[in-house]
Amino acid sequence: MGTITMEDGTQIYYKDWGEGDVVVLSHGWPLNSDSWESLMYFLTTQGYRVIAHDRRGHGRSSQPSEGNEMNTYADDLAAVLDHLDVSEASLFGFSTGGGEVARYIGRHGTKRLKKAGLISAIPPLMLKTEQNPDGVSMEVFDGLRAGQLANRSQFYRDVASGPFYGYNRPGAKPSQGLIDFWWLQGMTAGHKNTFECIKAFSETDFTEDLKRFNVPTLIIHGDDDQIVPIDRSARASAKMIAGSKLIVYEGAPHGLTDTHKDRFHVDLLAFLKT
Repeated sequence: MGTITMEDGTQIYYKDWGEGDVVVLSHGWPLNSDSWESLMYFLTTQGYRVIAHDRRGHGRSSQPSEGNEMNTYADDLAAVLDHLDVSEASLFGFSTGGGEVARYIGRHGTKRLKKAGLISAIPPLMLKTEQNPDGVSMEVFDGLRAGQLANRSQFYRDVASGPFYGYNRPGAKPSQGLIDFWWLQGMTAGHKNTFECIKAFSETDFTEDLKRFNVPTLIIHGDDDQIVPIDRSARASAKMIAGSKLIVYEGAPHGLTDTHKDRFHVDLLAFLKT
């Protein structure tokens, strides 16, 4: 574990576990690298070196007032990979982290990468616009902002106990531990940072970034994702990334990295070994 200081003074925290071929992981909103701990442990037992950082404003990284947008997120990620001098890495992003991965490739290319992955990821564009008529309306994201401003702690509990893990579906069996873990990660993040990140993950258009993908890419998404609907994200991204592999988890929610982690670990490992 360590930190690296950006040019604006922001400190970015990262974990660096194991030895072997490198896997880099980018987390979702409003979480941090702890959200990857199950996969990180699994991959280290399989002989991989696994790196995951806390995005600026999240977890143990600094909570700067500025830079809470995708270009800076991607540049922070690039700085971490440059600092650790990784090469031939496989870079995966979950949800908002998928946007970070896309923007990283769009801005910095694939010189340090051999594979990539988008897991329950937000690209190409979540927001409904004239060019993206099937997107999610602005009113939905305004509702997220209103919920965070009204009572951030309760809002995070509501998200974790409801749509994120599909616990609002009939017959679901909520895990209080998993709900608490999600809430705890969210509450360690900065209020201003997570608020501004809503704009970053909802309004950033990654279409041009996806066109720069030139490494084998795995796309995994649940078809009951209530946070990032599959048709507007994974299926659209798969059409834009030549040679990508799309795996759809039937009935899986947004947080499939936890709810379906055994299958997810096997699928990701198989992709790494291909």
